Amino acid sequence: MRLLVVEDDPAMSAMLDRGLRRAGYAVDTVATGTDAIWRITETDYDAVVLDAVIPPPDGFEVCRTVRAADRWVPVLMLTARDHVQDRVRGLDAGADDYLTKPFALDELFARVRALTRRGPLPRPTTLRVSDLALDPAARTAHRGGTPLDLSAREFALLQEFMRHPGETLSRTHLIEHVWDFAYEGGSNVVDVYVRHLRDKIDRPFDRDTIQTLRGVGYRLDPDA
Repeated sequence: MRLLVVEDDPAMSAMLDRGLRRAGYAVDTVATGTDAIWRITETDYDAVVLDAVIPPPDGFEVCRTVRAADRWVPVLMLTARDHVQDRVRGLDAGADDYLTKPFALDELFARVRALTRRGPLPRPTTLRVSDLALDPAARTAHRGGTPLDLSAREFALLQEFMRHPGETLSRTHLIEHVWDFAYEGGSNVVDVYVRHLRDKIDRPFDRDTIQTLRGVGYRLDPDA
């Protein structure tokens, strides 16, 4: 398996390169965000070990840029920043995992093994279906560039539909994924919220995105 290490500290870069090679990986190393973006977009790596604080663009921007370019190589972000907000920022930028310095090499190896088992599956930070866009981190949704004013439950319902475009989702599925285990109401609550959602994302735009399959459930038509 081939890894890319992005680290501007020579000693740390050499340690990672040496340790990962001993663990059986082929390793490339770069020291800047510009070189990292070029390597990731031009080479099919099995995983990237990415330091957050590197010559610009920094690791957060590298992550955002390669995800925007539809490159889904698993990314493990390394940083000395251990504040919760820094970890949130890294994960929301598109990183798959986060490890703070100092760290044990055995833990890094285990995390790399876990990431390479996932493979380069799409994990977009912003969901897009047709002209609908939803950003879970920013809690914003748009249709054709027009902001959508959604309640928290409507936002969660739209997110679930956008995670499964073209799939028919039963009322039971939607209750299990949008509501919680404590919910004891009837399945008609789904119908109520689907109606609310249509009033905000479909009718003002003369669209029919959320479709009813009688006796089965609902689906978001990506071509409607």
